[in-house]
Amino acid sequence: MDYPALERAARREAAADLLRHATSELDRIVSGHRPLRAVRHPLGFVCLPILRQGDDGACVHVFGTRTAGEGPDETAAAQVHCHSWDLLSTVLYGELGNLRMDVDDTSGAPTHRVFEVFSHPTGLDELRPTQRLVRCRPGAEQTSARGQTYALAAGEFHTTVVRDGRPTATLVLGRSLPGRVDLSLGPLTAPGHRMLRRACDATETARIARAALRRIHEHEP
Repeated sequence: MDYPALERAARREAAADLLRHATSELDRIVSGHRPLRAVRHPLGFVCLPILRQGDDGACVHVFGTRTAGEGPDETAAAQVHCHSWDLLSTVLYGELGNLRMDVDDTSGAPTHRVFEVFSHPTGLDELRPTQRLVRCRPGAEQTSARGQTYALAAGEFHTTVVRDGRPTATLVLGRSLPGRVDLSLGPLTAPGHRMLRRACDATETARIARAALRRIHEHEP
């Protein structure tokens, strides 16, 4: 399926079609027919980039795969951020929450500074502090389970919630918007800093894809 077909399927919540597509792509990774590499993201998940078409892309995000020495996934994922792209995501297994945040630029009592996130091809994410100070309060939380689809518009601040690090995976569709920048919230006095997206080797990538396949099949009706 190309990106337009995936987007149409997600918008009509054709979960069975999306699950079949994700399963097919994971099978190809496990068998070695897709020589891609998984990437461990600073927000606490592993990304398997299965499609890129210009400004559009599709990835499988896998939560609950941390290795020895890493902290709980939900700690990293709790970082408040917003994307420069429109997100449309379907849960393949497990359960994932999105806590939308009310971000107010006009308050006289700011709680956070806004950072711009610049991602380099080397895997380095550079977070640069801006002059924008905001007050951030929790808003509504939406929880999605297997087969359910949710959307997040570019620029919508949120945190991702995976309870107790439970294994969860989503098929994420993204469409980049011109002139937008990824943003993150941090402490008022925090300096700029860097985070690394670590590429997995072929063995680790296949292991992650194999585990995701197993969990998808475990929950089949």
